[in-house]
Order: sequence, then C-alpha cells, then structure tokens
Amino acid sequence: MTGYKITAGDVEAGPQDRMEVLVQKKSSTGWLWKMLAVLLLLALCLGGARLYVWYQLERSHSTTQAGHTAAPIRMDSDEATGAHSTLKEMSKKAKAAIHLEGHYDERSNATAVEWRDRVGQAFSQGGFRLHNNQIIIPESGLYFVYSQVSFRVSRSSDQEAEWRPPSLSHRVRRMSQAIGTKVSLLSAVRSACQNVQEDGERSGHGCYSTIYLGAVFQLDKGDTLETETNQLKELDTDEGKTFFGVFAL
Repeated sequence: MTGYKITAGDVEAGPQDRMEVLVQKKSSTGWLWKMLAVLLLLALCLGGARLYVWYQLERSHSTTQAGHTAAPIRMDSDEATGAHSTLKEMSKKAKAAIHLEGHYDERSNATAVEWRDRVGQAFSQGGFRLHNNQIIIPESGLYFVYSQVSFRVSRSSDQEAEWRPPSLSHRVRRMSQAIGTKVSLLSAVRSACQNVQEDGERSGHGCYSTIYLGAVFQLDKGDTLETETNQLKELDTDEGKTFFGVFAL
C-alpha cells in the first residue's frame, strides 16, 4: 500500500491559491442538425419549384401524343387581343418562332384560312418557313403550337324566330413522315353565340365568337402543320383576330 504525505508547501498554499479550469465542450451534433435543416429546406424549395413547373405545363399541355385534342380556351374579344399580344412577345423572344396572320377572300372560293407571314404583326425566324399554307418545323424538339380564329356570325331580322346558331370548328393538323398520315393535334367545336349576353357581345343581329387552341408537342424536323376551319364566310380577319403560330421551347 502506498502512502501520501502532505507537505508544508501544500498547507501554506491554501484553497485560495488553487485554480480550477473548466472547459465547456461544445456538442458535436449541433452543427449537424443545422446542416440537415438547411438541406431539408433546399429540398422543399426545389420540390415546390418542380411541382409548379409541372402544373403550368399540364395546364397548357393536353397531350404530346398525336391524335389527341386539347380543350380550347374560350375568351372574349378583349382577352383574345391580350392573348395575341402575349404570344407575339413570347414568340419574338424564342430563338425559333413563326407567327402568321389569317386572311380569307370569299371570291377566291378557298377551303381554308390563308396564312400570311409578311403582313401586320406576322413574322418568322430561326428556320421556320411557310410553304403551301403550311408551317414547316425546322428542327426536332419541343414546341408550343397555338392558333385562334374569330367569327362574326350574322343573321337577318326575318330569321330571328327560327334562327339556330351554326356550329363553329377549328383544327390544327400535323403531317409527319414518321407517322405517314395527317393527324389532329388540336381541335375544338362550339356553337356560335354560346354564353353571349344580350348587352355584351351581341351586336345587331349577330354575335362575336372566338376559338383559341394551344398546347406543347414534341415535333420532328420536316413536320408540317396546317389548319382546318369551317364557316369561313363568317371569319373575322381584322388584325390580331385570327392567327396561327409555333415557337421552340
């Protein structure tokens, strides 16, 4: 057994000369929890952003498979004018885009809207071409396809009692070498003067109706797009009322 002795120096030192150093040891897990919280927040932000983008695409993108149709967005004349301006600005910002203005002459006995690329606000850039009244896709990729037709449906006063609003239709079709036949990309059918208020769109003995179509599609180089429209004699071809366009995404 080992013995210990207290020396005189120890006794003389006393408790007041003794020093104790306390070292606080920081928790090693504190910074880890903070990092995990930051990473979780970033993951939530990223997930929310992706969900928002998906939702926006789903709203405008009815389907990317040929042969399916998208539900039309129906607008009044003011909304249609606003949509035309918005689409035109978006098209100009795209690297590849084309925006066409519609024209129809009853004397020509044409069976489709005549699309023009050198009048009014029409333009083309990035390799897009208008040929034989069809839009030619310059490169394979993802594109937003849109079109609007406006009608001024009229009737004489002696038809007031028995008059029935005609059916209006508009369609965008795609011709692809991969498919080998024409297929419908977008289409809509509606009755003229539908949901028209007596003091609103109705003017005299007629009314104003608009059909707008738009969706995202995967298209191939060399594909052609064309339109098919009925009731051409009722077509309103004032600037900004009837148009057809595509821009790359």
